[in-house]
Amino acid sequence: MSYHERRRDVLKGIGAASAVGLAGCIGGGGGDNAPDLLTVIGYPESGIQLFRDYYSESDGEEEVLIPDGLQDGAMPGQVGNDMANVTGTAPAAGGPNQEAFNSLYQDEYDETPGVFTSQSYDSSALLILANAAAGENSGTAIRDQLRRIANPDGTEYGPDEFIDAVQAAANGENVNYQGASSSTNFNGDGDPASAAYSIWEFDGADSESVNVQETQSFEGDSPDGAGPSADESPGGLGREVSLGILLPETGDLASTGGPMIKASEIPAKQVNNSDLDLSVNVSFEDTNTSPDQGVSGAESLVSGGVPAVNGTASSGVNVPVCQQVFIPNEVVGCSPSSTALSVSNLEDDDYIFRTAPSDILQGRVMAQVASERLEAETAATLYVNNDYGQQLSERFSNVFEDEFDGEVYDQISFNIGESSYSNVIQDALSSGE
Repeated sequence: MSYHERRRDVLKGIGAASAVGLAGCIGGGGGDNAPDLLTVIGYPESGIQLFRDYYSESDGEEEVLIPDGLQDGAMPGQVGNDMANVTGTAPAAGGPNQEAFNSLYQDEYDETPGVFTSQSYDSSALLILANAAAGENSGTAIRDQLRRIANPDGTEYGPDEFIDAVQAAANGENVNYQGASSSTNFNGDGDPASAAYSIWEFDGADSESVNVQETQSFEGDSPDGAGPSADESPGGLGREVSLGILLPETGDLASTGGPMIKASEIPAKQVNNSDLDLSVNVSFEDTNTSPDQGVSGAESLVSGGVPAVNGTASSGVNVPVCQQVFIPNEVVGCSPSSTALSVSNLEDDDYIFRTAPSDILQGRVMAQVASERLEAETAATLYVNNDYGQQLSERFSNVFEDEFDGEVYDQISFNIGESSYSNVIQDALSSGE
């Protein structure tokens, strides 16, 4: 059954009408000139209230497109609607060792891994490997080893061979870590040189899962990498590796952050449960999905002597943490889910990396899905008022108009934690008038 056939099955009163240009034409809440598509960029906690208000304002006949920040399978149940008109995109676990990671996660926690869990595992794995190769708990030394153990020209290892990879790195051997989320080659900005994206839908109000419709791979720039890279690995066994984890256990991203934290801890457990003459000491701080608490948590980790940190999650937290704490203290940050374009543009002296792809890729994926899959010609965006939301909204809008001949009527921001979003929803649904 095709995508649009399934849409016609779930929308009431449409009969055999074409899905092309459907939104806003049959009482969708915005009148005859309403956009075909509403793009919503935000996080689950605020997203619950926003979508409650949306379904109060609209019959749900618009196509709605959302990114990874709103991928929470429990949301339809919390909203009280199946959300059948919503399509999502998200960085996928598309690396060469995706299945190996899935098995590790399921064996450890007896549950299925979620969004950004593969990137979280890879961030910790890479930082542990670079530390083992550096032979010391030094941010600068770890920075210089990251591309040496991630990019080509070494023996390939994945999650299943992670202990062998750590031993090889500690012995000064060339290692090419092949991850669960991607091949984990870093480009000149410290971003993944390639990434996979899933196109998904919610599974209904009675479920807490999502259905992935398909996965596509996309190449970024500079696949061969650039930036500081050590010529050799001093290595050394008989020592303790220090690793920080700075992710949201509470706050707006708590539902996503919990599984990410679990995944981040697996590589350390693999090392500590082995007979390798090396141990990993993990220090954890909760960002509460808050810039202030993120900075405070980062300062605590740095004060404790942590040289490299898996985190943070959201770009609204990651950018100030990097600028105020990681970069000035020469501490490596490797985010598994901060995707804003501004992260690539930081004056970071190459201390900031990420295993999640930049939104320069996701913005294009969303525009392509909007045009080719959802057949939208016009759109409006609602975005959370931070770097992540604003930059992804702009990137989507630019690509949708420049490459797919679409028209974006308006880009409207909203704040986290509002008691009602009815006004911004009404503005978006009437933006074409």
